[in-house]
Amino acid sequence: MENESMIHDNCCPVVTTLDIIGGKWKVLILYHLSTETRRFNELQRLTAGITQRMLTLQLRELEQDGIVHREVYPQVPPKVEYSLTEFGLTLMPVIEAMHRWGVEYAAECVKHRRLSQPETV
Repeated sequence: MENESMIHDNCCPVVTTLDIIGGKWKVLILYHLSTETRRFNELQRLTAGITQRMLTLQLRELEQDGIVHREVYPQVPPKVEYSLTEFGLTLMPVIEAMHRWGVEYAAECVKHRRLSQPETV
């Protein structure tokens, strides 16, 4: 008998999407790459709070999944640029929908967070 997680993974495309863009940083990285090619330090500045190690790991995973292209230029000092692949561009409607939803419901989310905070005495 198949275990439940295997059945769930086979039945739910949302799991596939989350496997690729899940986590705290990947969507933000993709959002910043959606408009133009970026260098590593620029991505790190745009993605406030991400460590160099985490950005490296996230970019490697996105590259392995075929979402991000890494271009290394043979020069001194080395120049590396990141961009979305054609496959990565297919995620943009998802990212844009998340952005629209966030803009539309930001005030509502803040209100609910405030209501769920325990009062301090």
